[in-house]
Amino acid sequence: MRIKKGDTVEVIAGKDRGKRGEVLRVLPKVNRVVVQGLNLRKKHQRARPGAGGRQLAPEIVTFEGALDAANVMLICPKCGERVRVRRKRDEDGAAARVCPECENVLGR
Repeated sequence: MRIKKGDTVEVIAGKDRGKRGEVLRVLPKVNRVVVQGLNLRKKHQRARPGAGGRQLAPEIVTFEGALDAANVMLICPKCGERVRVRRKRDEDGAAARVCPECENVLGR
């Protein structure tokens, strides 16, 4: 998977198409990412007993749902364009992610 936690991505398909956000979590086994402020879901939380004999009230919790990694594209921090990430090996043999537009190294 070529998207890492902390990257800025843009959604290219779905209800949040065109919006940008930071990747909070990467789920490589299921090829999904969680992006801050996008794909918001609501969950009805049941009332439950709390510590000290207090009852915690029921509520509606809003949270970010996971998006398929194929529906997001990485944003290059240097040129600001959405790009397909390339891999390039340096002289030590370590692979690094590279922007094909401006040849900026995006990290390992």
